[in-house]
Amino acid sequence: MKTAIAAAIALACIGPIAASAEVCVASQYGVGDGYHGRRTASGRIFDTYATNPYTIARPSRNDLGRRFRITNLKTGAAIEALSTDLGPFIAGRCVDLGRAGANALGIGGLGFVRVERLD
Repeated sequence: MKTAIAAAIALACIGPIAASAEVCVASQYGVGDGYHGRRTASGRIFDTYATNPYTIARPSRNDLGRRFRITNLKTGAAIEALSTDLGPFIAGRCVDLGRAGANALGIGGLGFVRVERLD
């Protein structure tokens, strides 16, 4: 219940959201789950520690190779990242962050984010 209230407050505070943006729960992947070092849906080798660019997974194949701005709604920290993989596969989540991106946003495991497509 507290999480739902915090999400509602965060949504009320962020103002208008661009049409190509969404707000959801982000998760972190690539450490201890076997994905680091494996080939992604885009054909690249997944590096959870990559920073140039940060890498993310998005649910749609249409997003592969596209750049996104991910903003932590709690802190305002933001990164730009490249979608290289498919995921997450859990309802309510719209992006999986590599470890480096999650760290840059201050998200240890899960966090509320705004995801905006840049191209």
